[in-house]
Amino acid sequence: MTIYPFVLQLGPLTITGYGLMMMVAFLMAGWAIQLDLRGRGFDEEYAADIIVAAVVGGLVGAKLWYVVVTGDWEAALRRGGFVWYGGFLGGVLGVLLNGRRLRVPARYTMELTAAPLALGYALGRVGCFLVNDDYGIPSALPWAMKFPRGLPPTTVGNLERLHVVFPPNTNPLAVVAVHPTELYETAAMLTVFAVLWHLRGHHHRLGWRFGLYLVLAGVERFLIEILRAKDDRFFGAISLAQVTSILLVLTGVALLAWLRGPEPGDTPVPARLAPRPAPAPAAAA
Repeated sequence: MTIYPFVLQLGPLTITGYGLMMMVAFLMAGWAIQLDLRGRGFDEEYAADIIVAAVVGGLVGAKLWYVVVTGDWEAALRRGGFVWYGGFLGGVLGVLLNGRRLRVPARYTMELTAAPLALGYALGRVGCFLVNDDYGIPSALPWAMKFPRGLPPTTVGNLERLHVVFPPNTNPLAVVAVHPTELYETAAMLTVFAVLWHLRGHHHRLGWRFGLYLVLAGVERFLIEILRAKDDRFFGAISLAQVTSILLVLTGVALLAWLRGPEPGDTPVPARLAPRPAPAPAAAA
């Protein structure tokens, strides 16, 4: 199966599949947060506070991570060049700092964002697929895909630069089929979202679901890296993303242990999350 990038040209404006799905990912994550706030009887407008902070922090973090890892400082001013883990860490920092500004304890924000993070990631990987990026190693499976215009194209020469080994004298211009790891991740993280969404009524302390998210997301990314075509294996056979995944899993396990058990009954609701009073009815003329 051969797949080409999705690009929509509207006059001088170019819309890529990645940009489109990133917008969808943030909107859907915000909608999920809003639903959770509504179910808890909290002010739904806090969802917008979270998404704006996540967009700003995520874009800055994703770009900085890419620039630091690649050493390509000129990429700071280019349209492309973003890394998920940089975006995740930058987004978390932005959301937590904004929550601190609004005097919302971090545990509330962690609880509200656990499931939407998984949903946003799953939809974002669809964007990677639509621009033919972040694919896997060669495969002969029936659903393996060729990306002749990928980032970069799945040619033998490009894959060799990503540490894939081919038989001697293989044509470096030949396009080969690879694992569509972007779609594997979409399926896996939609499953994680379903699990975390189902656990909204858990009986542990606020923020417990975020620990579970870190564990599940870290395990998922560590495993998918085995099938990824990567050039960031600074630790031998283990990629930088796998090292980061291990750290996230350990952090998640610590959070699960710390937040295990029921929430104290007298925990106050932050003023920013308190439901707003209904507007007074208009006086009769």
